[in-house]
Amino acid sequence: MALATHSSYSLHELFMNTTLIVFAALLTLKLMVELWLALLNQRSVLKARGMVPPAFREMIDEATYVKSVNYTLARNRFAMLNTIFQALLLGTVILTGLLPWAFGELTGWLGVSVWAQAGVLIILGAALALPGLPLDYWEQFHLEERFGFNKSTVPLWVMDKIKGAAMTLMIGYPLLCAVLGFFTQQPQTWWLWGFGLFWGLQLLIMVVYPIWILPLFNRLEELPEGALRDRLMQLATSARFRVRGIQVMDGSRRSGHSNAFFCGLGHFRRIVLFDTLLEQLKPEEVEAVLAHEIGHYRLGHIPKMLLFAGGLSFIGFATLGWLAQRPWFFENFGFVVDTGTAAPALLLFGLLGGLATFWLTPLFNQISRRHEFAADAFAKQSLKNGAPLVDALRKLSEKNLSNLTPHPFYSGFYYSHPTLLEREAALQEP
Repeated sequence: MALATHSSYSLHELFMNTTLIVFAALLTLKLMVELWLALLNQRSVLKARGMVPPAFREMIDEATYVKSVNYTLARNRFAMLNTIFQALLLGTVILTGLLPWAFGELTGWLGVSVWAQAGVLIILGAALALPGLPLDYWEQFHLEERFGFNKSTVPLWVMDKIKGAAMTLMIGYPLLCAVLGFFTQQPQTWWLWGFGLFWGLQLLIMVVYPIWILPLFNRLEELPEGALRDRLMQLATSARFRVRGIQVMDGSRRSGHSNAFFCGLGHFRRIVLFDTLLEQLKPEEVEAVLAHEIGHYRLGHIPKMLLFAGGLSFIGFATLGWLAQRPWFFENFGFVVDTGTAAPALLLFGLLGGLATFWLTPLFNQISRRHEFAADAFAKQSLKNGAPLVDALRKLSEKNLSNLTPHPFYSGFYYSHPTLLEREAALQEP
C-alpha cells in the first residue's frame, strides 16, 4: 500500500472543496454556540453579583458568595479561552494539510503494517494533545490555586500525566491494532467487529476500574469501623444494595473539591467517598449522599446509560465503516490512498466526531438530570426525609464554590445535574 499526501491547499482548491467548507462551517458554528452560551452564563452571574440572592442567604455568607462568583467568572473565561484554542488547533491541522502531511511522513518512517499504522495514530494523538498541556497546567496551578482548591504538586501533576499516557498506550494501542486488523481481514464488516471489541472493552474497564486503575492514581481505604460505617452499611442493607465496600479516596491530595461516586459492575461495585466529603458533611448528610448513589443503582440508571451510549457507539462505528469505503472522504482532507486502509478514517473520525456529538450534549445531560432527580427522590424515600440531602447539597455547593445562578440555556446545555434550586424544589415537594 502506498500513501501520498498534499502538504497544502491553494485558496481556490480550499473554497472549491465542499467537504472542507462544510467542516469550516461546522467548526465555526460550534465555536459560536459555545462562546454564546459562555457569554450568557457570564451575564447571568454578573447580574446577580451585587448581593447574595434571597434563596441562598441561609446557606452562604456574602464573602463566600463573592468568592464563588469570582471563581465562576474565572472558570468561564478560562473555558472560553480553551474553546477558542481547541478550535484554532483543529482548524489549523485540518485546513493547512498538516495532518495528512504528518500522517504520510510517519507512515514513510514506520511502514504500513497494522502495527505501524496503529503506532502512527498513537503518535499523532499524542502530538495533538501536547499543545493543551500548558492550559491544563495553568488551570491547576493558577486558577485552582488562586481559589484555594489546588492541593497537587508539579511532580504529582507530571506523574499523573505520565500514568494517563501509559494507560492510554496500554489500552489504546492493542485496540487500534485489533480494529485495523479487522479491516484487513473483513473489509466490509470490520466496523461491526470493531464495535463489539470496543463495547466489550468498555464493560471490562468498568469492572476492573475500581480494582486496578483507580488505585494507580489515588489511595483508597475502607471506611473505618465506627458509627458512620455502621450507619451506611445499615442503609445499604435496608435498600437491598449489596456493596463490596465503602471506600474513602484521598481526593484532598490533589484538590479541595469534594465528591462521591459509584463505580464498578456486579460483584465489583463500590461506593467511593472523597475524604474532603467526610470532612465537610455530618453523618446524616453523608448517609443522604450514599442513599442518592444507591438510588442510581436500584433504579437501573447505569445499564440504561450504557445501552444508550452503546447505541450511539454502534451508529458511530457504522458511520466510520461507511466513510472508510469512500475515497472522497480521504482525498478532500488531503489524503490520497492508493489502497484501502482504515487508519486515516479512524484518525479523521476521532478528530471530527466532536463536531457532531457536541449537539447531542444537551440530550445526554437531560437524561442525566432526570436520573439525578429520580435518585434524589429515592434517597428521600429511603430516609423518610429530604432535609439531610438538601443540607448536603447546600454545603457541597458552598464548599465547591458552585455557580448558584447559571443561565438556564447554559445549565440546560452543559449541566449533567440539576441546579441547586431545582433539586431543592423537587426534594421539598410533599
